[in-house]
Amino acid sequence: MLASVFSKSRPINYILIGVALVIFYFLYLTKDTYWAGSYLLVLQKAGLLLLLSASLFLVNFITRRNTLSKANTYAMFLFMMFLVLLPTTLVNINIIISNFLLLLALRRLISLQSLITPKEKIFDASFWIFASALFHFWSLLYIVLVFISIIFHVYRDYRNWIIPFIAFFAVAIIYYMAILMLGRDFFDHLHGEARISFDFTYFENIYQNITLAVFSSFAVLFSVTQILALPGKPLNMQSSYQKIIYSFFIGVAVYVLSADKNNSFLAFTFAPLAIMGANYIESQENVWIREGIPTLLVAISLFLFLSQL
Repeated sequence: MLASVFSKSRPINYILIGVALVIFYFLYLTKDTYWAGSYLLVLQKAGLLLLLSASLFLVNFITRRNTLSKANTYAMFLFMMFLVLLPTTLVNINIIISNFLLLLALRRLISLQSLITPKEKIFDASFWIFASALFHFWSLLYIVLVFISIIFHVYRDYRNWIIPFIAFFAVAIIYYMAILMLGRDFFDHLHGEARISFDFTYFENIYQNITLAVFSSFAVLFSVTQILALPGKPLNMQSSYQKIIYSFFIGVAVYVLSADKNNSFLAFTFAPLAIMGANYIESQENVWIREGIPTLLVAISLFLFLSQL
């Protein structure tokens, strides 16, 4: 039933997903209502909800604009369910902002295939990636995706290889201006994040452990099947799908390398995994598999979400 509902791109689907996000967001916030006593914190929570909503619709825009899936809302639905499955993402300010900026970068890199204004797209993508690193240091790894995209499409022009460095200096100038205006304390978190840690013993309860196992299972299913299906994709679309796959593995690398990690750091994998998951679901001819996968994801996500309230 769920697969049938989201198999079309209808206004009601956007409303359902949007309403579900609002409900789950505020349900999770009820764990600790300290923020309700401050107008500034209430505005902050509202702003984060807007960023999460924008991220949802940006995932849908990237998918539909670049025809990475058929005319459905599977990717948007899966992205929302990953937020429910790993609810610590909903309250991690830096991860929400960093991931949103990376989605802006991914949008530009996927559209690079059209070869329309490639230099502007390379600069924009690089700029957003370096900006995202101000909120989570290891998201800097996504600059690799910029150079992969250059190799795919515009490697012959040497100027394209220089543009990411120009974007770096642009962000560096803005960073130091922000330090002068806001104080170094505003970016103190960067010093703690600029180190590597392979400590995975961060779980606060058994449910977070189970959540990671469940998410990993879906990640393996969606990523492996799409890697195997890649040779069957249209030749003119293969580079776009490859960028999505690379984006997913870079997101995994960000999670693995990050210090003081928690499940919310997996948010960087949500968008590419949602797009790969959408392709997997729509490719299933067996109705039981097509309906069973999203239903199973919803059932497990709801159980684990409610268990952590």
